[in-house]
Amino acid sequence: MKYKTGYAAIVGRPNSGKSTLLNSLTGEKVSIISPKPQTTRNVLRGIYTDDQSQVIFVDTPGIYKAANKLGEIMVKNAEEAFGNTDVIIYIADASRKDLPGGEEYIISLLKNTKKPVILALNKIDKLSSKTVILKTIDELSKKVDLTEVIPVSALNNDGTALILESVKKLLPEGEKLYPDDMYTDQTERFIVSEIIREKLFTELKEEIPYGTQTEVVSFKEKTDPDIIEISVNIYCEKKSHKAIIIGKNGAMLKKIGTRSRIEIERILGIKVFLELWVKVKDEWRNDIPFLKDMGFDLKGNRS
Repeated sequence: MKYKTGYAAIVGRPNSGKSTLLNSLTGEKVSIISPKPQTTRNVLRGIYTDDQSQVIFVDTPGIYKAANKLGEIMVKNAEEAFGNTDVIIYIADASRKDLPGGEEYIISLLKNTKKPVILALNKIDKLSSKTVILKTIDELSKKVDLTEVIPVSALNNDGTALILESVKKLLPEGEKLYPDDMYTDQTERFIVSEIIREKLFTELKEEIPYGTQTEVVSFKEKTDPDIIEISVNIYCEKKSHKAIIIGKNGAMLKKIGTRSRIEIERILGIKVFLELWVKVKDEWRNDIPFLKDMGFDLKGNRS
């Protein structure tokens, strides 16, 4: 059997479980996760490798009606995944009562693709009846030419192995693109930045985390070679939000920093001295030069 290599894009609405599915498929934490929608802002690649194949899974931002320049970049980013991969995994939240309502735009994109489409009907663990699943599958099958339909619970790793096997069958023959032990192409700086942003999303309420962005400004060894010193800027859009992020007597910022540091140390395998600085940047989500400085380009890709 010849070796297979290719790309599989994971697309869907915000909060449908794309990042959870990516982490489940790769067996590693590639993408940050929070209960809030629109957590993912960049195209993230997770790599699965075995003796027969190498699959590069591409997690994309949720497709929704953008309200600012950052949102437009994110949606454009996700749309481009339709043409740049070998297989499309269309993930839909089976627990949504209005499904397939609200999927019209994604469906229109899927109708125009010639790529094979696997429907991952997610969050089946939240359903009490299989009748709902069958009805949803029937309705979506009438709208999109589906190669395969797989009910899953990405959170519980239920059905995700079937998705992996289905993707592998659809990949073209090719050589490995990444080493066997590489599970993502993200830099350590980016991983650190995302971990801190995840804690902002999980600890802060309402709209505040959506107005935050993280930037690693320093990443270096201290005098002790067994310790990495990392300095990170947390940008927010309002002075009132800055006060909330810092918290009374710095309690919230300390909590975010401690939780981030513990996870960063686990991933990097080294002790970390982490400094967090909170800065106000008005309307940064509509500031194109600032977005470029943060690593976003006009197409939504991160350099």
